[in-house]
Amino acid sequence: MTYVVLAVLAAATVAGLLYRARYGRLRAAAGDLPPGLMPEPAGKVTLLHFTSATCAPCRQVRAVCADVAESLDGVRHVEVDADEHIDAVKSLDIWRLPTLLVVDRAGRVAGRAVGVPDRSALHRTVTEVLTA
Repeated sequence: MTYVVLAVLAAATVAGLLYRARYGRLRAAAGDLPPGLMPEPAGKVTLLHFTSATCAPCRQVRAVCADVAESLDGVRHVEVDADEHIDAVKSLDIWRLPTLLVVDRAGRVAGRAVGVPDRSALHRTVTEVLTA
């Protein structure tokens, strides 16, 4: 019985550490957006933020995205209510909120973060997408 409890605790610890290590980290992503998701092709890099009315960390993501969009030319921030765009959420494999997609000028997903991204890491990623 003791070994079972220790095994469960070890598995829970590993799962928690993995979750914590991935939360808010920007990672490379690839793929196209579903048609009709973005308001219009803007020729800008878009920070596409999936949110909902009950998402508390979404406020922090909103502030980080607004700051990055204001500090860099050619960047815009668009919020998408996940409840209203269930088909897009499913097609983009979004399982948790907040999820942030960095979309290049051609409408392709260039980066992805689940959780609140680090401001400097987001700024760096967006700068790389702008120069690509």
